[in-house]
Amino acid sequence: MASTIKHVAGKVVGRAENEASVISTASYVKGRVTDPKRAIIDYLIGLFPILGWITRYNTGWLTGDLIAGLTVGLVLVPQSMSYAQLATLPPQYGLYSSFVGVLVYCFFATSKDVSIGPVAVMSLTVSQIIAAVNSKHPNEWSGPQIATTVAFICGFIVLGIGLLRLGWLVEFIPLPAVSGFMTGSAINIVAGQVPGLMGITGFNTRAATFKVIINTLKGLPRTTLDAAWGLTGLAALYIIRIACNKLSDRRALFFVSVSRNAFVIVVLTIAAWLYCRDHKSKSGKYPIKILQNVPRGFQDVGPPVIDTALLNALAPHIPVATIILLLEHIAISKSFGRVNGYKINPNQELIAIGVTNTVGSVFHAYPATGSFSRTALKSKSGVRTPIAGVFTAVVVTVALYGLTPAFYWIPNAGLSAVIIHAVADLVATPSQVYTFWRVSPLEFLIWTAAVLVTVFSTIENGIYTSICASLAFLLLRIAHPRGSFLGKVKVSDPRDSEDSREVFLPLRPDGVTNSDIKVEPPPPGVIIYRLEESYLYPNCSIANSAIVDYVKGHIRRGVDVSKIKLRDRPWNDPGPLHGDLAAAQAANDAKPDLHAVVLDFSVVPHIDTTAVQALIDTRSEVQKWVNHPVEFHFASIFSPWTRRALIAGGFGTGAPTIDVPPEVAPVVTYRGPLRRDWGKDSEIPASDIEAPEITELPASGGHPGNSAPLVPLDTPFFHLDLASAVRAAGAAGKPLSRADTTVKTAEDVPYI
Repeated sequence: MASTIKHVAGKVVGRAENEASVISTASYVKGRVTDPKRAIIDYLIGLFPILGWITRYNTGWLTGDLIAGLTVGLVLVPQSMSYAQLATLPPQYGLYSSFVGVLVYCFFATSKDVSIGPVAVMSLTVSQIIAAVNSKHPNEWSGPQIATTVAFICGFIVLGIGLLRLGWLVEFIPLPAVSGFMTGSAINIVAGQVPGLMGITGFNTRAATFKVIINTLKGLPRTTLDAAWGLTGLAALYIIRIACNKLSDRRALFFVSVSRNAFVIVVLTIAAWLYCRDHKSKSGKYPIKILQNVPRGFQDVGPPVIDTALLNALAPHIPVATIILLLEHIAISKSFGRVNGYKINPNQELIAIGVTNTVGSVFHAYPATGSFSRTALKSKSGVRTPIAGVFTAVVVTVALYGLTPAFYWIPNAGLSAVIIHAVADLVATPSQVYTFWRVSPLEFLIWTAAVLVTVFSTIENGIYTSICASLAFLLLRIAHPRGSFLGKVKVSDPRDSEDSREVFLPLRPDGVTNSDIKVEPPPPGVIIYRLEESYLYPNCSIANSAIVDYVKGHIRRGVDVSKIKLRDRPWNDPGPLHGDLAAAQAANDAKPDLHAVVLDFSVVPHIDTTAVQALIDTRSEVQKWVNHPVEFHFASIFSPWTRRALIAGGFGTGAPTIDVPPEVAPVVTYRGPLRRDWGKDSEIPASDIEAPEITELPASGGHPGNSAPLVPLDTPFFHLDLASAVRAAGAAGKPLSRADTTVKTAEDVPYI
């Protein structure tokens, strides 16, 4: 009964009676999912990477983690308050984000180096979101509530992406695009912090970068006493770093260099306290801007307040915030994984970031992600495991509960100096930019566009520009792939002239191989074409045009057009004029006849329905031009799905062209009669089937002697490699000798 139903269903859908064997969907699924229960268990265990190494934790690792954790903590405390100021939030919110980031991340991390917390680009984005929401809904929500809601929503989205294993989406954004918007953002942030460094006010420091620079230059005469703290602090930060790098004994001065942020802030705070305590005005103002009150400990810990109206107001800004959140972190974690010899799991890293920000909203934290400067510091400090984040969290907790009275006197200009000093390192160096140009000029254009749009517009537009430009160039590469017609060259070992082999190279100079070497064309009547990209619907017409145009330009036309009256010629192919008939026919007769086309599919991992239809069209146009059947041979098909698709299109089996539908999957079915220009193709002789004989060792002892084909016998036009395909194509219509198509292992030849 089942076989009858299957037979009837095959008749309905048009399945051939003796179709070549192909991969089935059921066998593919069974091969991918061998043990669903084990896969689910591994998935759940993989959510907590700490379980894989915590049982091996030892005192040696503890020492490295303790030093790295405390070192990062000394930098994180002043930086987090500075970045909170950049985000237009009270300084304690930077400490909240820092605490949750370094503590929660260690339980889900696959990178030992990454340090999570407030970062400059995310902080600037949060400030722009707060300003945009307040401009449309003034005084409806506080800045901290807006920032916490952004952290919750973005964290939840990133967590979902990680749980669904969609981290591969991040790979669509190349490194130059990331570097471009990071460089533009760094320039934007530095330009916006210079007024705070100098005490200049009176304009919007979050406008377009070029406007901020112009207004800053105009406002230089309004520089205030804050510049004494800001410029001094910035100069001290660079002097300490340069001096420590120049001195030969860098190891001894390493901790002096890494603690320069804390040291400079302490000195500036003492100076501000000494000066401001005796210069307070009657109105309660100080001569310079200082932080003043910083609440002690964690305030109002509890579930975040999610307002539906606020979510609607935030909707346009969530995409860019989410992109920054995951993109910056993945780029940093991958970079330090390469440097330190381990591989991160992007999906798990997204889960870690998502959990960190979702949990952070309980502490009223604002969005946190990976920090490049602190990650580099953590790596240089000799961190051994992610547990170092616990010790950093201890430092932040001590600062929150024990140092908040001292934070009162921290000058705002000093925090601006810390921001400028940290963010300036994010600007791409000239050598890095030149490398982009050397490797890929197109990606250099992406980098340039991202920087310019960020500087002259906004970070949001810069990110969208870099992403859209990257996707546009990717689609351009897919839609216009490289392809080449091949010839052959015999190469040999200079030490052994008898050891030679044939290689296939482009007939035209390709800029890679030696142009002085003459490439021999393939045998007469054979065309070899190599596709260098997946053969898909965006690019299949390019390959079709290339092959058909080459045939019309280099192959003899099978019909003498001079004998066809003008009224009988097709409107789109009128042929030569009457005066040129003799010369045109002579030129046509001088060209070779075509009997085989060889397509190299060694770099074609995928093919789709539209591409198969394009191949059918190519065969039809070629055969119409030569006015007789043409064999299509395929070399190096390594994907079973590509093989299945080609067989569905009538290729590989040697089936007569008359039996192959002109459309593999017509959009609208044509139910009328079809006109054919020629009869059935000649059947391929059995001796023309390529069936290599391979001697294999039996499974349980014995002597070699059994033979098995490398490729199935029911697809004689699918070949293992290009050489065998060209041999088969060159012998079209003639039996191939078994010696040319077999590989034997005799008893006197060692089996490898």
